[in-house]
Amino acid sequence: MSVLVVGAGPAGLVTAITLGRLGIRTVVVERRSTPSGLPRATGVSLRSVEIIRSWGLEPRLRAGEIDVGTTSWMGGPPATGRGAAGSLGFPTPEQARRVSPTTAVSAPQDHLEPVLLAHLRTLPAVQVRFGTELVSLDQDDEGVRVVLRAEAGLTTERFRFVVGADGAHSAVRASVGIPMEGPDDLGAYYTVTFHAPLAERLPRPRHGLYLVAHPEAGGILLPTDNVDRWVFAQPYDPATQRPLEYSTRRLTGLVRAASGVPDVPVRVTRVGVFTFAAQVAERYRAGNVFLAGDAAHRTTPRGATGMNTAIQDGYGLAWRLAWVLRGWADQCLLDTYERERRPVGVRNTLRSADAAGTRDNSQDWLDDLGGRLAHAWVAPGVSTLDLIGPGLTLLTGPAGRPWSQAVAELDPRVPVEVRGVDAEAAAVLGIGRDGAVLVRPDAIPVATWSTVDSTTLADAIAMTALEPAAC
Repeated sequence: MSVLVVGAGPAGLVTAITLGRLGIRTVVVERRSTPSGLPRATGVSLRSVEIIRSWGLEPRLRAGEIDVGTTSWMGGPPATGRGAAGSLGFPTPEQARRVSPTTAVSAPQDHLEPVLLAHLRTLPAVQVRFGTELVSLDQDDEGVRVVLRAEAGLTTERFRFVVGADGAHSAVRASVGIPMEGPDDLGAYYTVTFHAPLAERLPRPRHGLYLVAHPEAGGILLPTDNVDRWVFAQPYDPATQRPLEYSTRRLTGLVRAASGVPDVPVRVTRVGVFTFAAQVAERYRAGNVFLAGDAAHRTTPRGATGMNTAIQDGYGLAWRLAWVLRGWADQCLLDTYERERRPVGVRNTLRSADAAGTRDNSQDWLDDLGGRLAHAWVAPGVSTLDLIGPGLTLLTGPAGRPWSQAVAELDPRVPVEVRGVDAEAAAVLGIGRDGAVLVRPDAIPVATWSTVDSTTLADAIAMTALEPAAC
């Protein structure tokens, strides 16, 4: 039996990669005929980069990295120098290096998605179909029957599970009747994607986002590459304004005024509109159908949380689906997806709705890490995070042989890999010489011991996998 993932944005791609790397037959459908060419989100959080790094993709991601800091600018047009730097909610490189083997990355979504897609296409268990949309679905206890439309016509196929990662206006969510909770009318913005040599005309250091106060051109300036591509965004009133009809001359004037560079050459390539919403799905699951990413939560762009929440949704859901399909866990494990991820969606959505921007967001990145395993170097270039396997991983201190014997005697149905670390790393993990920590595939610690205890180890394994007796 296989999984259908509807949507090839970050949530869908991460879901499919995680499934495919665990050998689960997966079909990804995307109604667009090609990947999106829009820069969209540009902030890849520390935890998201850690996930991407675990697949060996960090060098490809950093090939599209934008040379900006982890700060925002708030004040007058940036060329004037009248303003102040603020936090984007990401750690500085110095902060990141103390707790992680990597750092956050600023890279446009139209660079990130092709990196993920290229890797996905190397996985034999996965099939990707662009130009294919979901028409309908119905389900029973054994799976989901879907009708798909492609250029060749309609087809009917059957899957064990369906993941709706198809965006804010999710057809999957509508098909299973899950309502959204929260406001969907927080404002309207128009965006102008343009090319202009602003990077060489603005003061250093460059910022990841410019919040510009200006009587006519107040809005947001966002660098989206290292050459000359930018986005300018400004609120508008749909009842009285028609930004899609603005002349090139007017748009050029707005960009020059917002940047503070009156003579900069501007080439406009696209104008678009979008509305703000702060909504969360009432449920993340309906039987054999699950929601992830924007299908589950619609955040505003504030705080750069939408894409990163989506990436971590997909990762958290996929390992659970794979465990169930491989027979490593009971189906009630799937209930833990909503219990863990929906509160995160609610928290991040509420934060993004803070229009006043008065909340201190400088420590938000700690929440983004979500209590994952502590990082410590165990070898050159190898972190404790790199020791985590697809099942459960038991990290032990230097005296780890009794733990290996205990696992061998238990013979659990979910694989448990025992990995030893040195005394320095064991101290960081808080396990000492004789202890151990049991870790899920998403690097979340399950239980920690100071000495070997086969009884509670067995209980922790059973509860993590939610074997039938533990459900």
